[in-house]
Order: sequence, then C-alpha cells, then structure tokens
Amino acid sequence: MSFGKNLQFLRKISNRMTQEELAEKLSVSRQSISKWELDIVYPEIDKLLELCNLFSCSLDQLIREDMSYDDEAYSDIRIEEVPAFCYLKYSVISMEPEDDAIAHVKQWAQSLGINNPTIIGWDFPKVSQEQINVFNMHGYCAALILNDSIVKQNLRNDILYQGKQRYIAITIKQPSLSPFYTIPNAYKVLMAHMNVNGIQYKKDEKIISCFEKEYEKGSIDYMDIYIAIE
Repeated sequence: MSFGKNLQFLRKISNRMTQEELAEKLSVSRQSISKWELDIVYPEIDKLLELCNLFSCSLDQLIREDMSYDDEAYSDIRIEEVPAFCYLKYSVISMEPEDDAIAHVKQWAQSLGINNPTIIGWDFPKVSQEQINVFNMHGYCAALILNDSIVKQNLRNDILYQGKQRYIAITIKQPSLSPFYTIPNAYKVLMAHMNVNGIQYKKDEKIISCFEKEYEKGSIDYMDIYIAIE
C-alpha cells in the first residue's frame, strides 16, 4: 500500500500525464508532485480531495488500497475492436466451475473436430449466497468460438452470435502463478483506467460484457482480460 505509487499509477493511466501537467492542475510545484510520489511528504486534505475528483476515485482507494500493478505481470492497457463471432456456451455451478465448464467445452470441440479450440470464459453471477457460503460453490461460463465452416456444417439451435464490439483489454503473463491476485487485480486496473479516462462500461444482453481468454505463446501462458465499452 503506497499513496505515492497510487498517485504515479493514476497519473500514468490518465493519458500519460506528466508531473508538470498534474502540478499545473493542482496549482503546486512539480517538486511537490515528485515528493508525493516518493512518499516523502503528503498533500493536505484539500489537495487529496482534488486528486480524488480529478482521477474519479475515493479517498480510501487513493490512500489505503493498492491501485497500481506489477509491470512484470501485465501488458499495457489497450482498446480492441473484437470481430463478430459465433459460439457455444456452457454454464455450470459447482465447487470447481471453471475447470468443469472448460472441460465440457473441450469435449464439444473434440466432437466437432476442432483441434486447437479458442475458448473464452467469465464468471456466472446467478449464484445464491447459500451456495457460496455453505457449499463453497461458484458459477462460471465457458464458450467455444466457432469458425464459419463449423457453423455452416451444424444446425444446432444453441449456437449464439455476437456482433463486433469494442473492448478495453489487458494481458496477464503466467496468470496461474497467483491467480487469486493477478486476475481480480487486472479487472481492477481496467476499471480504474476507465474511470480516470471517462470510458463507459457497456452492459447489453446481446454482448458478452467481460471475458477471459487463456493461450500459450513461446511455451509461456498468457491470459487476456476484456471488458466491453461504449
């Protein structure tokens, strides 16, 4: 937890704002910003509130939480237009929902003759507190992306379609090393970037609002995190 690191992070994701530019907005010297980011001194409460207003965050987030991310684990944030695609979806509620859902979708891929399937996934929110607290169960959706030839060969009525859509994205390197930190933190980083830069989240029943995609590149595992935006 570091106020200085949080401030530096928020400044950089705000269109790479320089210390000089931030100092001008707050009517302080560049040296003051530098000292704040090094945790040598702390700003007065009025300046803290100005920072919260400027970066669209709470005082608690700015002072107490760790808003930054490890450059070794994450790539730069980017905006992508994901092309239209067709897919088959499987949702499950269990004690190991991600593994169960992905295993089921891989069976679909095998039955369809897809050797290197593209699979995406996201949390399934329709889980009761009793299922979570008492039975330690959670929900997950996995989807098998289908190419045009597979779609034309199959007349299944459960094939779904999504049109092209803009997403904000970040890539995690080796997500399995600390999945309970790096993956949730990736979502937090994206949301912070969206808040700071005025990027609106898009919620629409016709699109997948957020998803994860794992893949291997050069014998290293990666995961892309996507959140739909207007």
